[in-house]
Amino acid sequence: ELLLAPIVKEGFDFVAPLYTRHKYDGTITNSIIYPVTRALYGKRIRQPIGGEFGFSGRLAEAYLSQDVWNSDIARFGIDIWMTTEAIAGGFKICQSYLGAKIHDPKDPGADLRDMFVQVVGSLMALTEKHQGEWKNVAATNDVPTYGFKYSVGVEPIKVNIERMIKSFTVGAENLRDVWESFIEKSFVDELREIAKSPPERFSFPGSLWAGIIYDCLLAYHHRTIAEEHILRSLLPIYYGWTASFFLKVGEMTDTEAEDEIESLCVEYENRKGYLLKNW
Repeated sequence: ELLLAPIVKEGFDFVAPLYTRHKYDGTITNSIIYPVTRALYGKRIRQPIGGEFGFSGRLAEAYLSQDVWNSDIARFGIDIWMTTEAIAGGFKICQSYLGAKIHDPKDPGADLRDMFVQVVGSLMALTEKHQGEWKNVAATNDVPTYGFKYSVGVEPIKVNIERMIKSFTVGAENLRDVWESFIEKSFVDELREIAKSPPERFSFPGSLWAGIIYDCLLAYHHRTIAEEHILRSLLPIYYGWTASFFLKVGEMTDTEAEDEIESLCVEYENRKGYLLKNW
């Protein structure tokens, strides 16, 4: 009912899920997909790759008219493609609160490599495709939300922060030349300084992370470096960002951790001018 009633009764075309999730869950969404989608297209769809969607027949026709089924979009990229096409196509969108996310959560430092590559690769391709739609968006707005938010318990997630930091520091040692081929040199210098930090002082600024993700979108746009090299070399930086986030929110409630994600979104919004200037 929560996924279909807005379509049948209210005339919406696309309904995204809105879940309560553990603060360590959904790291690709929280650090990249949600902030980029929000900053670029101006729609605060909290979980653009949430896995369950409602959509109208009109939108289904739009999906089926595109030949994407032999690409990463037909794999882990399917969710962000569905969401982005709905937004960029001018369809009427909303989200519905569905309670706790019940699934098999993964340690982001161990199990998400293929998902990361396919989802972020699809995001870069969609950003290129829809540049005409997002370039003129200057502000972000909430989307209508259905259902009632209520307190629910979520499954704890085990993470190996030490392993993520190790992946990042090894990347800083071995990938400097690759990073400097498509990431602003001052950003790379800052990354190398972070890599020298002892674990108890390991911290990764949100402004730096947002700037690096925009550099990845720019590198894809300008064909500065092969897409595969962008994604594979971004992985250790993602591990570093995620480890820093986990360390920061470790003693926080899920609500307090959500506030940190909102602050990160603002960093992306503030840096959108950087993306536009260099596009």
